[in-house]
Amino acid sequence: MRLIFMGTPDFSVPALNALHETGHDICAVYTRPPAKKGRGMSETLSPVHECADVLGLDVLTPKNFKSPETVATFASHQADLAVVVAYGLILPESVLSAPDKGCWNIHASLLPRWRGAAPIQRAIMAGDKQTGICIMQMEAGLDTGPVLLRREIDIDDTDTASNLHDRLMELGGNTIVEAINEYENLQPIQQSETGVTYAQKIDKLESRINWSENADQLDCFIRGLSPFPGAWFDAEGDRVKVLAARPVESLSDTKHKAGEVLDLDSGTPIIACGLGALELVHLQRAGKSAMAGEEFQRGKGLKPGTLLS
Repeated sequence: MRLIFMGTPDFSVPALNALHETGHDICAVYTRPPAKKGRGMSETLSPVHECADVLGLDVLTPKNFKSPETVATFASHQADLAVVVAYGLILPESVLSAPDKGCWNIHASLLPRWRGAAPIQRAIMAGDKQTGICIMQMEAGLDTGPVLLRREIDIDDTDTASNLHDRLMELGGNTIVEAINEYENLQPIQQSETGVTYAQKIDKLESRINWSENADQLDCFIRGLSPFPGAWFDAEGDRVKVLAARPVESLSDTKHKAGEVLDLDSGTPIIACGLGALELVHLQRAGKSAMAGEEFQRGKGLKPGTLLS
């Protein structure tokens, strides 16, 4: 099949590689323009751009699709299908309808749950037990199109946004190949209006830990924000990220104040929550390297009886 591929971050790369390895004719790769980074503000290619260069594919980096010339260039590829995964630009109807079979999106949730920009993080933060990949026929609405193929995976109790991201990006590559191979047999399913949720982009301001929540909720919250932007608390004026934690089963009914550092001689910091308590397994003080909870306590640790904010 003659394809256009549209993607930008590392999440998109396995899909591009899988489609190339399967022998599809990828006539063009669209990705975000190089970003200026570092002190020297040197241009850095996106992961998809770097991958496409290695594969010898033509790369285009328009800033948007507002000009008729950009849309005309897209249409001139005469593609059968465009595959879109974490591209990062809004596509107008003139682009969505240009390929013969339209544009298919690889979305990392079980639609209609978690439409939007941060479905992986939001699923963990909400305590969901399952997520997956949906191949969706794109339309003008935000992730509202009919689902062509769905593949589910369990969310483990230890999954972080990082490792769930990696599992889903591999599943995404496999699922888009399966969907294209089975195209003639696919039955588009319209999304239900029941159970719609939106995965808003993670705002750093919402990543502060609220110790009045219960330990199980905070465990999900921390894992969903790990490693970036990282759930955090304030300790004597220092911002401390919690990259991994676990509820302490033996303290599920503790009566201590929420946010109190408990004196349990455990070697790792244990904090009372609104319900239960949380052991802080991996932490990172601002400007410092991440470290295990035991190492953190041996240094400038948390004093028992301190009330965290």
